Amino acid sequence: MEGACSSSSSSPFKDAEMEAQTPLTAVAEAFEDLGRSWDCRSEELQVEPFVFACSHVAELFGCLGFAFKFAQIEYVSKVNGLLEASKLFDNLSNILDNDVKNDVVRKPGSHSRNLRRVRLGLDLLRTMFEQFLSSEEISPKEAASSAYAQVCAPFHTWAIRTAVGAGMCTLPTRDHLLLKLGDTDESVEREMRRYIVATSAVIDYIDNLYLSRNITLDW
Repeated sequence: MEGACSSSSSSPFKDAEMEAQTPLTAVAEAFEDLGRSWDCRSEELQVEPFVFACSHVAELFGCLGFAFKFAQIEYVSKVNGLLEASKLFDNLSNILDNDVKNDVVRKPGSHSRNLRRVRLGLDLLRTMFEQFLSSEEISPKEAASSAYAQVCAPFHTWAIRTAVGAGMCTLPTRDHLLLKLGDTDESVEREMRRYIVATSAVIDYIDNLYLSRNITLDW
């Protein structure tokens, strides 16, 4: 769509229908579709549809420019890791159970660690959108800085935090971000709220997978 940013990171599930939408609409619809096919109160979340929804998020990181390049690269890598996991495990619970059994939950490269990092990526955007919508005076830089400090900074090294802080200065203005997303003031608010609602149940479900197995979330 004209005006919408594009990502150099290819999605394993990209299709013609998603190409016709703005990045924000595509990801909001993907998570709403996931919610319609899954009852978070009584059903396990299947790996493949989860990865399908997550695969559309990378382009949103691309719209934020250099400051979020680190997040885009790491996020795509972790989603691809979960895509490989879908060939071995039916649902996310099975992933956690297998890694707990083998004592590799926090080990770099493990599927459980990849899932944890993907969850942080989803929450980073959710928190940024909440900040962005809290006031018309909030700039993308302010929203992103606040979201990063809350969601990801506690788990990053000083070097990464410093690089991200420097990159925040390159974030687009509010008007430029809308142009890159291919949205208007009205549509961006609608689509961001859709994303916030649709991802909240997924994020809470993933957190509970760890907590119910006595795995803390401080990593």
